[in-house]
Amino acid sequence: MKKDIHPKYYPKAKISCACGNVMTVGSTVPEIKVEICSTCHPFYTGKQKLLDDRGRVERFQRMMKKKSGFKKTAKAKKAS
Repeated sequence: MKKDIHPKYYPKAKISCACGNVMTVGSTVPEIKVEICSTCHPFYTGKQKLLDDRGRVERFQRMMKKKSGFKKTAKAKKAS
């Protein structure tokens, strides 16, 4: 096995977020700066907003309802 090919490991590397949260993890880099973390991410904080651009969600739901109704009637016709 080759010697000295692995990067140096920092068991107490510091990750700092833009929101001010600081975490300590193991890494090959001594310090990491991130823009968003689990403390400030909208998905984890419960502040996530569903953006509906021009009624696309409702249009998709109508299309799925229409298709599901079509399949039921097609099966009913085959059984008759």
